[in-house]
Amino acid sequence: MPEPLVLVDTTDRIATVTLNRPEARNALSRALTRELWDAVAAADRDPEVDVLILTGADPAFCAGVDLAEAAAGLPPEPPRPAGAGPERTSNGLYRFLPVTTKPLIGAINGAAVTGGLEVALQCTFLVASDRARFADTHARVGVMPGGGMTVLLARAIGLARAVEMSLTGNFLTAADALRLGLVNHVVPHEDLLPFTRQLAADTAGNDGTAVRLLLRHYRRLANAATLDEAHLLEGILAETWAPGTDLVAERRAAVTARGRAQTGRG
Repeated sequence: MPEPLVLVDTTDRIATVTLNRPEARNALSRALTRELWDAVAAADRDPEVDVLILTGADPAFCAGVDLAEAAAGLPPEPPRPAGAGPERTSNGLYRFLPVTTKPLIGAINGAAVTGGLEVALQCTFLVASDRARFADTHARVGVMPGGGMTVLLARAIGLARAVEMSLTGNFLTAADALRLGLVNHVVPHEDLLPFTRQLAADTAGNDGTAVRLLLRHYRRLANAATLDEAHLLEGILAETWAPGTDLVAERRAAVTARGRAQTGRG
């Protein structure tokens, strides 16, 4: 039997989803795109999962849409039901990944190019291997982006830098991506998954309801038009959050111990 196009490993409440077309640099064929959506959606629904990680089978994270398949002129596939993606949502964004209720950390192990960069930008935040490279080559290929590149990349690194990347097609190194704020961390390649799993474990160790509400809140802030609107949304979040004092008491000792460990206090 052929290898699955997407691998999923769930351990310690963390689901690691791996794009598994290494011979094609994990290019997004139609089959891979659908399996990726289904795998992420299933992990998000799984009550045994608190955090998701998305990565690629070496040597690349994702080389973008499979151009060989696209050039073959295959007949269109039957559409999937609304919400079963991948799909263009009501706000116009084509989503390679469903909007998850749980954090989805991108572990960028190699090149993330064009559609592959759009997949990465649809994650909650990114950690990069020192082998990672990032580029938008839509202009080189002669097609227009539709997976959020012009919006999500500009939000991540600023409008002028995003325009430069899109017009030149030049690649960013992992160090460049860190300097510009595209990724949160750069680590040696062999440390990528252990480091990312530790961030996931740190998140999974928190109150799950609070994590999901904060994630949803940060997404709403991204759509706030003004600073006042953003402040209002946070006020609403705080005033409507009622976890109960018993829950706070239960978690207090663990929170205190973790804080002391991370600050070096005994």
